[in-house]
Amino acid sequence: MSLSDEMTIPGRKPKLADLVIGTLRKRISAGEYRAGTKLPTESQMTTIFGVSRTVVREAIAALSADGLVQPRQGAGVFVVGNAASPFTAIGADTSNKISVAINVLEVRMGIEIESAGLAALRRSASQEAAIQEAWNEFERLMKLGTPTGKTDFAFHRAIAAATNNPFYIEVLDGLGSRTIPCDVASPWGTESVLTFEYQAGLQREHLAILKAISAQDAGAAREAMRQHLSLSQERYRQRLREQSTAKQD
Repeated sequence: MSLSDEMTIPGRKPKLADLVIGTLRKRISAGEYRAGTKLPTESQMTTIFGVSRTVVREAIAALSADGLVQPRQGAGVFVVGNAASPFTAIGADTSNKISVAINVLEVRMGIEIESAGLAALRRSASQEAAIQEAWNEFERLMKLGTPTGKTDFAFHRAIAAATNNPFYIEVLDGLGSRTIPCDVASPWGTESVLTFEYQAGLQREHLAILKAISAQDAGAAREAMRQHLSLSQERYRQRLREQSTAKQD
């Protein structure tokens, strides 16, 4: 499917960068761009996708943040060795259907509730500091009115790292930062989830998780994470109900 084809899909019109990101993810996942190989140059991609250099750079930055590609100064952009992980296919889904977001959150609940409990039991002082720093950065960006999605993901990733089990990080990286709805690159990011009030609510939920991990209270950490992700699911279900009501009117 070409970018022009994807632009005709009904629903929220995606950004050009989102379309480039989604196409590159699919090609990497399908093995068209294999691990260790070099992606087309920036100039070539502007021709391939019919977009500007700015759009290409935004797409590469997002893929790099998700660990799928690695820019090497003077050499180009290369596909990372583990990019073909089965989990990558989940993060590659560019659908903006809310039902997909709910499914992703269900997967995250199965992973992150336990990771929060393990982080509370196993975290080192430096790992606790990393979680705190991610929370602080979210707070700073939120007050500046700038996107917090990458920092939101960094908070959850720091918790996964504090389990000292590398597979928790691998799964979370496979899901990717685009699964965070307050990230402007997320297929489920909307104006309503980018507001200060929405993000302040997330930050309060994050604080409960942070406090429990700092206190090394595994039970409280699991419950705080369960509450955070359950509330996120409910927020999406409410949006589904609103969509259904709007269609009936």
